[in-house]
Amino acid sequence: MTTTQTPQDTPAALSVSDALCAPKDRRFVLIAAILASALGFIDGTVTAIALPAMRSTLGAGLAEAQWIHNAYMLMLSALILVGGAIGDRFGLARVFGIGIALFVAASLLCAVAPTALFLIVARGLQGIGAAIMVPGSLAIIARAYPRAERGRAIGIWAAASSLTTALGPIIGGLALTFGGPEMWRWVFAVNLPLGGVAIWLLYSRTQRDVARPGARLDMAGALTATLALLALAWGLTASEDGPDWLWVGIGLAGLALFLRIEARQAVPMMPLTLFNAPVFAAANLLSFTLYSALALMFFFMPMTFIAGWGVSEIEASAAFAPISVFMALISSRAGKLADRIGPAPLILPGSLVVAAGYGVIGWLAPAQDFWQHMLPGFCIIGFGMALVVAPLSAAVMGAVEEHHSGIASGINNAITRLAALLSVAALSGVVAALYQAAGGLASFGIESDTTGHVAAMNVAFRGVAWIASALALLSALIALRLPGGLRR
Repeated sequence: MTTTQTPQDTPAALSVSDALCAPKDRRFVLIAAILASALGFIDGTVTAIALPAMRSTLGAGLAEAQWIHNAYMLMLSALILVGGAIGDRFGLARVFGIGIALFVAASLLCAVAPTALFLIVARGLQGIGAAIMVPGSLAIIARAYPRAERGRAIGIWAAASSLTTALGPIIGGLALTFGGPEMWRWVFAVNLPLGGVAIWLLYSRTQRDVARPGARLDMAGALTATLALLALAWGLTASEDGPDWLWVGIGLAGLALFLRIEARQAVPMMPLTLFNAPVFAAANLLSFTLYSALALMFFFMPMTFIAGWGVSEIEASAAFAPISVFMALISSRAGKLADRIGPAPLILPGSLVVAAGYGVIGWLAPAQDFWQHMLPGFCIIGFGMALVVAPLSAAVMGAVEEHHSGIASGINNAITRLAALLSVAALSGVVAALYQAAGGLASFGIESDTTGHVAAMNVAFRGVAWIASALALLSALIALRLPGGLRR
């Protein structure tokens, strides 16, 4: 692979042609993009299932378990926008490959982690790699394929991504169920061969990688956002007794500084002017509330079912399947219908269905019946999310000019990750308080034979479900601000 430097103001820098690779090699570049996406998708879903085993083998508390999740989401959400710009600046294929390599190296560190702190640091490095890798997986398809063939290639990529998202927790659940608690290490180790093949395909099949040495990087914004989110997340999860308001205040001040920097940057990573469009602002706010609810459920659910109820990992992984199944069956039809009638008529009822699903889970959780009570609730959530996701993406993209579509998609992607980071961080003290108030004597999310432990976990989990339901209801109200809603 050779890297060709092109000035920022030269049209060739932004053109899409077969210069990146020969036409016969495009399918191999597509496979590399699919494998890289699989790394991120599998890692995200399987880690949730593996958290109880991680806590058991590493002796991690609830706050440490949250940071195993948060360290990854922190780096990904803060750096994903600048990660895409780095690819334009130094060459998309080269940077994409570096992102994969960093993710794989960090995965190896995760696999051999001797302590919870070591694993948290390694997860942070994974997040940095993912922030470089995730934007590149779709961008490199767009760079490799001409416009006439790009839609089909992206469709294959999307279908493969849905498949890996569905299979990830199932494969992880099988490994943990039959391989013992230490098998969570192999969840990370499997990234090594997948990443190695992706890197080999990428560098052996690309022949010319366009770089733009004059492109500006908003490093001030990226650094400020990272430090601000770190302080905010740390303040929210500093202890199980409640937030550390000093650090929360520092984080909020840092976010205010970030917005000031973005307002003054010539080339900001998050152009604030896009939020002047009411539909764009509403759609991103709705993304934050809806995905906050989803992140809360899928973080606290495995610990409740596996450590509290004694459900096996493979059974708990079935809760992740309905979203992928319903997305595959309904999403494309929902997107087409949204083009005709507007996104709100689908997002509004879809959000209400999701809220009902969380409500069912909260109502029936004390019965501790996964297959007859919990799985139907997750099916309701999956059906509602399938109604929402494609119309919501359409609302985001339709709210901006076409030449801003890339950055608009990146902002929405970052906001969904940010929702997962802040919602899990913010609820740590609430879950701990609910558990203790219900008479829990150990810690939420671990196996314990202390009196009232499981009952206290159920109370805390019901609280999570009700909060998730409230967030989904709020999403339905926000949908009224979108095209096709009651307020035009």
